[in-house]
Formats: sequence, structure tokens, C-alpha cells
Amino acid sequence: MASLALSSVSLISSSSSSSSLPFPSKTLALPSYRRRHLRLTPISAATKIEELGTQIENLTLAEAKNLVDLLQERLGVSAAAFAPAVAAPAGGAGAADAAAPAAVEEKTEFDVIIEEVPSNARIATIKVVRALTSLALKEAKELIEGLPKKFKEAVSKDEAEDAKKKLEEVGAKVSIA
Repeated sequence: MASLALSSVSLISSSSSSSSLPFPSKTLALPSYRRRHLRLTPISAATKIEELGTQIENLTLAEAKNLVDLLQERLGVSAAAFAPAVAAPAGGAGAADAAAPAAVEEKTEFDVIIEEVPSNARIATIKVVRALTSLALKEAKELIEGLPKKFKEAVSKDEAEDAKKKLEEVGAKVSIA
């Protein structure tokens, strides 16, 4: 191995000193592998979308309907899925009259919230909570600690008022939401 390394060093040193090279003096013409690059200017997505929006704005109603039908067919979607759930009633005065009852719609489900329980009324409050629910002693005690907490959720107005009345009788502060 050492002799091979020495011989290669001697070849390098001898070839650099001599003017005759074992290679031909004529330069070889190698094929040119230039890649043809197409210079494409990048179009940002925002510009592309703006152009598409402008084109859609310029469509007639018939063309827009045809576009919607085409997109529904190709993408397998329905425009009705994106429509609002409640449509406004037609007419000027009728619309105002129809909106008024919807705003006055009465609440049907109520939450009973225990706001505060004085320390002298804890035991009585726990007894009332156990009587109104099916909670065990431990769960009823945990409910009374760390107030305010929801005592009952989504109950009728009568049931909420009855629970509030019974809890207030023993000294608890209760609200209905």
C-alpha cells in the first residue's frame, strides 16, 4: 500500500514537470445540457381570487345559476346546505309584526342556582337538596360547598320556583336563570 501511494506521488510530480501529457491536446466538445427555464411570474392566491371574484360579479343571473348548477354537480354539494336556517318573511309591515312575537317568546327551561348558604343553615339545606334530588349525603354536601353552583338544570318554571321556595325557607339564597 505504501508503494502505491509513493508511485502516485511520483506520477503527480513527474507529470507536473513534463510538458507532454498522456491526454490528447485537443479539447473535446461535450454536449450542452442546458435546461430551458420558463420564467413564470408567480401569481399570488389573493390576486387570483380577486380576479375570480371580479369575473363572478360580472356574470348575469342566468350564467350564475348555470355556474351554481355546474359546481353542485361536480363537487356533489348543495347550495341549500349553506342557506340560512330561517328566512325573513316577505313584506314590510308583516316582517315587523312577525319578528315581535319571536322576541317575546317565553322561556320554558330554567336553571336553579344556589348562590349562598349561611353556615347555620347548611344541615337544613343539605336535607332539602337530598329531598329534591336523588343525591347521597356526600354529593349533597359537595354541592353546597364552593358556591354559586347550578342545583337543577333545564327544569320547568313550576319545578324551579318550588325548589327555590323550599331552599329559601331554610335560609339559602337562590336564583333562577
